[in-house]
Amino acid sequence: MKPNEATWDRIVRVILGLILLYVGLAVVEPKFGVLSIIALLVGIILVVTGVIGFCPLYSVLKINTKGSS
Repeated sequence: MKPNEATWDRIVRVILGLILLYVGLAVVEPKFGVLSIIALLVGIILVVTGVIGFCPLYSVLKINTKGSS
Protein backbone atom coordinates (compact mmCIF):
# COMPACT_ATOMS: atom_id res chain seq x y z
CA MET A 1 0.00 0.00 0.00
CA LYS A 2 1.76 3.08 -1.26
CA PRO A 3 0.58 6.30 0.44
CA ASN A 4 -1.71 8.33 -1.82
CA GLU A 5 -2.75 11.16 0.51
CA ALA A 6 -1.02 14.50 1.00
CA THR A 7 -0.42 15.89 4.48
CA TRP A 8 -3.27 18.40 4.15
CA ASP A 9 -5.60 15.60 3.02
CA ARG A 10 -4.65 13.47 6.02
CA ILE A 11 -5.20 16.36 8.46
CA VAL A 12 -8.63 17.14 7.00
CA ARG A 13 -9.63 13.46 7.16
CA VAL A 14 -8.61 13.08 10.80
CA ILE A 15 -10.38 16.30 11.86
CA LEU A 16 -13.59 15.43 9.98
CA GLY A 17 -13.40 11.86 11.25
CA LEU A 18 -13.14 13.01 14.86
CA ILE A 19 -16.06 15.38 14.36
CA LEU A 20 -18.18 12.57 12.93
CA LEU A 21 -17.21 10.27 15.80
CA TYR A 22 -18.33 12.95 18.24
CA VAL A 23 -21.59 13.46 16.34
CA GLY A 24 -22.22 9.73 16.22
CA LEU A 25 -21.60 9.27 19.92
CA ALA A 26 -22.96 12.44 21.49
CA VAL A 27 -25.27 14.42 19.25
CA VAL A 28 -27.48 12.15 17.17
CA GLU A 29 -30.59 10.87 18.94
CA PRO A 30 -31.73 8.17 19.49
CA LYS A 31 -28.42 6.67 20.46
CA PHE A 32 -27.14 4.22 17.91
CA GLY A 33 -29.88 4.94 15.41
CA VAL A 34 -29.15 4.68 11.70
CA LEU A 35 -27.63 8.18 11.43
CA SER A 36 -25.49 7.59 14.49
CA ILE A 37 -24.12 4.34 13.09
CA ILE A 38 -23.42 5.92 9.70
CA ALA A 39 -21.61 8.84 11.35
CA LEU A 40 -19.54 6.44 13.45
CA LEU A 41 -18.58 4.24 10.48
CA VAL A 42 -17.63 7.14 8.22
CA GLY A 43 -15.73 8.76 11.11
CA ILE A 44 -13.75 5.59 11.77
CA ILE A 45 -12.93 5.17 8.08
CA LEU A 46 -11.75 8.79 7.80
CA VAL A 47 -9.57 8.58 10.90
CA VAL A 48 -7.98 5.28 9.87
CA THR A 49 -7.26 6.35 6.29
CA GLY A 50 -5.94 9.70 7.54
CA VAL A 51 -3.58 8.02 9.99
CA ILE A 52 -2.21 5.42 7.57
CA GLY A 53 -2.10 7.79 4.56
CA PHE A 54 -3.73 5.37 2.14
CA CYS A 55 -7.26 5.52 0.76
CA PRO A 56 -8.52 2.45 -1.13
CA LEU A 57 -11.14 4.54 -2.92
CA TYR A 58 -8.43 6.92 -4.18
CA SER A 59 -6.56 3.88 -5.47
CA VAL A 60 -9.59 2.62 -7.40
CA LEU A 61 -10.32 6.08 -8.84
CA LYS A 62 -6.60 6.67 -9.56
CA ILE A 63 -6.47 9.80 -7.38
CA ASN A 64 -3.21 10.79 -5.72
CA THR A 65 -2.99 13.95 -3.63
CA LYS A 66 0.47 13.01 -2.32
CA GLY A 67 2.19 14.95 -5.10
CA SER A 68 0.13 18.13 -4.60
CA SER A 69 0.90 20.79 -2.01
